[in-house]
Amino acid sequence: MKILFLGDVVGISGCTKLIDNLQIQIKQKNIDFVIVNGENADDTGVGLTKEICEKFFNCGVNVITSGNHVWDQKDIMKYIENENRLLRPKNLFEPAPGKGFEVYDTSEKLKIGVLNLMGNVFMKKSNDVFDIANQFINKFKLKKDYDFLIVDFHGEITSEKNAIGHFFDGKATLVIGSHTHIPTNDARILNNGTAYQTDAGMCGDYDSVIGMNKYNSLNRFLKKDSVKHYPAVGEATLSGVIVDCNIETGLANKIESYIFGGQLDRNN
Repeated sequence: MKILFLGDVVGISGCTKLIDNLQIQIKQKNIDFVIVNGENADDTGVGLTKEICEKFFNCGVNVITSGNHVWDQKDIMKYIENENRLLRPKNLFEPAPGKGFEVYDTSEKLKIGVLNLMGNVFMKKSNDVFDIANQFINKFKLKKDYDFLIVDFHGEITSEKNAIGHFFDGKATLVIGSHTHIPTNDARILNNGTAYQTDAGMCGDYDSVIGMNKYNSLNRFLKKDSVKHYPAVGEATLSGVIVDCNIETGLANKIESYIFGGQLDRNN
């Protein structure tokens, strides 16, 4: 069982790269299940829409996770109520539309749990993520409630992501960070068998400042004339990880970073 997780899709560049290439990549890499963080997929670079979600599902995405920008396009609040393949962080203050966790059946009759969490440090206010994670672990168990568990931890700082990885070690198949849009070079199997990488990176144009137009971003840092951030539109790179899952234990046999296309692809 191979699961592909792709980091935050940014703007039209990231969407186009994903939609045009995912089905081919699934076949070439023998992928069984695809999870994508879509919280920056709108043309503005923040939020996502029903139309974008449906395009993702049609090109091979099984589940879309999100983060602090999940509500930036307001029509998504109604859509998420009826679409269980779209998740928002479970530790958003309640009540909130949608779900932060769901279990999905595969064609091989395996059950994949996907848990979406958001960090507390330097992020929008949300419930204590470690408290919510602890409640989750006490309620749900690997190989009892699902065959595999994927945790998307949408967070700002590496230490918080690292800590949540160890917290879930042995209890999840994969803990993968999202949000910072830069892939980290630390993919590994933790001591108790959970695959981990601090950040998956983004699906977007890396000739940018974390997916946003670099000239406008520089002007903002230099306090020169600038406008609201907007996405770069060059060729995108798809960034994430591929996890080879152990069907018997629910843990990971192997994790490898995944980079396709654009500036980060060393095969270009």
